[in-house]
Amino acid sequence: MAKLSLKRVYEPRARGDGTRVLVDRLWPRGFGKDKLADVIWLKEIAPSTALRKWFAHDPSRWPEFYARYWAELQTMPQGAEQLRQLLRQGPVTLLYASRDREQNHAVVLRDFLQSR
Repeated sequence: MAKLSLKRVYEPRARGDGTRVLVDRLWPRGFGKDKLADVIWLKEIAPSTALRKWFAHDPSRWPEFYARYWAELQTMPQGAEQLRQLLRQGPVTLLYASRDREQNHAVVLRDFLQSR
């Protein structure tokens, strides 16, 4: 499998990003769709709206969020398989909007993809 990276959507494109995939359910604030025209938006792989709202980026809920989102990912094999196919073709960068670089859904998704 090729290199899998994480990056905030607000960071500029880098040479080694490869295929860039936005993995947020909501479109990032301050971006017109033309600004991210080269990005694949895979919103179906993002946490459910109910889980996202429950988590609300509360650090005390991180361990439970991690477990719940992992369980959700196990029920949506098509999205994970789509990302694995992209990884077979070359580097992939998962884009997310969260300010927290350590405790966000993209971290869980990366770990999930690397575990298989």
